[in-house]
Amino acid sequence: MSQQSSFQQLKEYAQSQIIGQPKLINRLMIALLADGHLLVEGAPGLAKTRAIKVLGDCIEGDFHRVQFTPDLLPADLTGTDIYRPQDGSFKFQQGPLFHNLILADEINRAPAKVQSALLEAMAERQITVGAKTYPLPELFLVMATQNPIEQEGTYPLPEAQLDRFLMHVNIDYPDAAAEKEILHLNRAEAHRDYAQRAQQPSAITQADLFAARDEVLDVAMTENLETYLLQLVLATRKPGAYGKELESWLEYGASPRASIALDRCARAHAWLDGRDYVTPDDIQEIAFDVLRHRVILSYEAEAEGITPDRFISELLHRVAVP
Repeated sequence: MSQQSSFQQLKEYAQSQIIGQPKLINRLMIALLADGHLLVEGAPGLAKTRAIKVLGDCIEGDFHRVQFTPDLLPADLTGTDIYRPQDGSFKFQQGPLFHNLILADEINRAPAKVQSALLEAMAERQITVGAKTYPLPELFLVMATQNPIEQEGTYPLPEAQLDRFLMHVNIDYPDAAAEKEILHLNRAEAHRDYAQRAQQPSAITQADLFAARDEVLDVAMTENLETYLLQLVLATRKPGAYGKELESWLEYGASPRASIALDRCARAHAWLDGRDYVTPDDIQEIAFDVLRHRVILSYEAEAEGITPDRFISELLHRVAVP
């Protein structure tokens, strides 16, 4: 079976278990293939935890959930040296970051030190405790969630550190038809003799996943499309070339990490669609999730009610498509 067929089966199974959130499933799979991390924002009860748990069940590797709270300490994530009185030595006890798939639930409820420990591990793929540095698993994906409803008692992530997330995904409520399916699935799962569960596909091995990542990197992108991708990112830094009002909306643009993320995600999006080449639609489809947390709007723009998505939408309309 080809790598694309395996991931298509995974996608179909995930959509049978997580109803009404096809975008979240797609972005999780893109993050897996692009070797990046995901920040998901949405109201409670939208299957964020269920999504990564289902993904973890279908990937060879282990899953761990960490509930972020104001009293959490960095050592609660990284681990710590434990004293052994029998021989007077110290032994390192690994923390939850040494798992393959991590759910950092409500990341903005923990203080800056804890957020920094997580984001450092995401960027460096290693942690340092005392004088020793420990590598993290080669397969290492963090999905952090934020609840947009309650902001009291939270610690907003610094804009500069948000750049370490591959994508920032906003999810919304399912429509009426999807919610009806959710009711049916919930009743079926609650039934003792439930036997209609969708057949879970064979777990994708880490070797197959790494092979799929190599295939994604080989997806063709023409020079014209590569130039278009770069023009979009450069336009976030100097939007004045596309309109005077756009220049007044912007404080800071996207870093080179945005170019790398847009390239990797566009290729993964095309690969999951069964193609071996990138189209402008792949870049435009993924642009909002890659750029929304990397552009910082001016005070004037925020006062006018301008959002990062509105700014990105204007850029997509004004930057010429090859």
